[in-house]
Amino acid sequence: MSPPSRRLQTKPVITCLKTFLISYSLIFWVTGVILLAVGVWGKVSLEAYFSLDADESTTNAPYVLIGTGATIVIFGLFGCFATCRGSPWMLKLYAMFLTLVFLAELIAGVSGFVFRHEIKAKLDTAYNRAVKSYNGTDSSSSAVDAIQMTLHCCGVTEYTDWNTTDYFKEKGLPTSCCIDTSNCQPDILKDLDKAKAEVYNRGCFSLMTGVMEANLGIIAGISFGIAFFQLIGIFLSCCLSRYITNNQYEMV
Repeated sequence: MSPPSRRLQTKPVITCLKTFLISYSLIFWVTGVILLAVGVWGKVSLEAYFSLDADESTTNAPYVLIGTGATIVIFGLFGCFATCRGSPWMLKLYAMFLTLVFLAELIAGVSGFVFRHEIKAKLDTAYNRAVKSYNGTDSSSSAVDAIQMTLHCCGVTEYTDWNTTDYFKEKGLPTSCCIDTSNCQPDILKDLDKAKAEVYNRGCFSLMTGVMEANLGIIAGISFGIAFFQLIGIFLSCCLSRYITNNQYEMV
């Protein structure tokens, strides 16, 4: 059995670590809520862009953030409970979870950075395909309309890109290209020269990739910040578990 003086020295350390870890777990819980909100925001704000691409690895990206955020919220509460209980095995489980989430977020962030040009190329292909197959009724057509109205653009590189589509041959330019829809009569939309003054001349792809990169940059920055923040929790959980275990042995 260890001297009482040593046990008295250990208890304040455990109390201090518990305080820090509970505070961390509460902050970690808040970061989970933030990640959940970012996932929902990404899903809503980038819905038009994701709906252009049928690739599930791209369109499911916001759901990954939402799922990760929800899991962090649950385990943030578990971390508070484990700390209050002072259970070494629960603290180790909490540290293991933090490690797994840290690695997952790090791999996802690095993969997104490495393959960003491939994502851009996929978006180019998907948007060209959506413009060529535009019919004004399906989901990809709605996405094209939403992008053109939101970004004030028309076509892929310029408004004349619509000239080669079946939709243009039948109905002319989509009304989503119009600066003011009240000035876009059917005969104007079918004539590119007349339409030039009434529609957005700039193409959508350069604007679209700019918006995508800006929004994905925000999401990646928040994700990386949360990932490295978890290292603090791993350190605190392991230290507290070790001190509690040692204190239990000292009392025997």
